[in-house]
Amino acid sequence: MPRTHVWWRTRGPKKTAKETITEGKVRIKQVRSGIGNSWKMRLTLEALGLRKHQSEVIKQDSPALRGQIKHVRHLVEVTPIEG
Repeated sequence: MPRTHVWWRTRGPKKTAKETITEGKVRIKQVRSGIGNSWKMRLTLEALGLRKHQSEVIKQDSPALRGQIKHVRHLVEVTPIEG
């Protein structure tokens, strides 16, 4: 039986960049589509409030949010908001 899913260790960033973790708010922008990814990743994008490609949301930074971002870090771009 052929393998239907292959996990590539070299895909995606290894760590979340340090400047993305702040005490205030963060802007999360979806830069890649959820199509072709697992259902968990698509549900995580939806839970973050990202419904379509190139959509943006502003959220209060928290450990739970960091975990969600880490799960889909290859699909989103995170920038801290000043002030």
